[in-house]
Amino acid sequence: MTANCLPLSAENMVVRAALPRDIPGIAALLLQVLAVHNAIRPDLFKPVGAKYTGEEIEKIIADPLTPVFVCVDGVTGTVLGHCFCKVLDKPETGATYPVKSMFIDDLCVEESVRGKHIGSKLLDFVTEYARDNGFYNITLHAWEGNDPALAFYRNSGFTAQQYTLELKL
Repeated sequence: MTANCLPLSAENMVVRAALPRDIPGIAALLLQVLAVHNAIRPDLFKPVGAKYTGEEIEKIIADPLTPVFVCVDGVTGTVLGHCFCKVLDKPETGATYPVKSMFIDDLCVEESVRGKHIGSKLLDFVTEYARDNGFYNITLHAWEGNDPALAFYRNSGFTAQQYTLELKL
């Protein structure tokens, strides 16, 4: 839980672009993401490790093609959730229109504060950002077996666009 004296409330939460000072909190959340993925697919995800180094996170948050947003406790500055995004520009082809998509690469809320609408606040912020910047849609991948994430995205209005299927060998 957050270390502030005030109870966590919607008024205390601030969603904004990530800053270098947020990197330790982001890195901690990425460990929680790894734990969820390892539990679902230990054949693909290691039990320990880091998706990005601090230096890599710093480069990512500085790149306008990979915006990262955080929800922080407005009193303490504690990172409560993050959303890594990627700008995907698909060019026009003979059969398709050009599409500018905002891809959500990773959305995580600190386990101890889940259920307090932090994920919804992040998703609302990303949606507004995408609308304001001329994106056609927001896309993401969710792992089969991550039922809480799938329910969250479906309840937020996401529908299946396509399926990625596999045949393990």
